[in-house]
Amino acid sequence: MNKDNSSKLWKLIQEAGDYLNGQLPDHPNHPKGRNAYAHVAICVKNKFRSSYKDIPDERLNEVIDYIEFLKKNPN
Repeated sequence: MNKDNSSKLWKLIQEAGDYLNGQLPDHPNHPKGRNAYAHVAICVKNKFRSSYKDIPDERLNEVIDYIEFLKKNPN
C-alpha cells in the first residue's frame, strides 16, 4: 500500500479504536480490559492476511468498509 493510503488506514484504525474503547466484551485473557486499537488492527490483519500496510491499494475501499463493519459489530 502506498504511504498516503497506509496513513489514511492507520488514522481510520485509530478512530475505530477510539470509538470501540470500552465497548468490547470482557475476556479472561484481558482482566484490565481489551485494547480496542489492537483489536481493530488484528481483525484487519486476520481478514486480509497481512498487515494493513501490506494490503494492495486496490483493496483500500474494502478495508475501509471492513473497519466500519467492526465499529458496528464490536463483538
